[in-house]
Amino acid sequence: MDIKTASALRRLRLVSTPEAVSFLLLLVCSVLKRTTDFNAVPVMGAVHGLLFVLYVLFWLDAWNRAKWSFQTAAFYFALSVLPTGGFFADRRLRRESEDALIASGARKEGVVGA
Repeated sequence: MDIKTASALRRLRLVSTPEAVSFLLLLVCSVLKRTTDFNAVPVMGAVHGLLFVLYVLFWLDAWNRAKWSFQTAAFYFALSVLPTGGFFADRRLRRESEDALIASGARKEGVVGA
């Protein structure tokens, strides 16, 4: 894995958890808006919207650089629209990055012929 691909996956990882947290907070704010006089939906909506747009941009970059299949790319996009999906995306992207790093090190040492 080259440095640009690793950076693209890292950026996607870094935005996935805050995006998931903002989604959950937006849901809480929506419930509070309907049950109390507290209305933070405009603020949380803007925050979540910005983080979601960043997630989609970083997802497109990671898809392009990592050469994911359509199924893998669709899986990561589906995780972005689920309330806790960003947490799972972060965990899976971390594992994917670590596996690629180990494989890259093995190729450099000549352990793997790939």
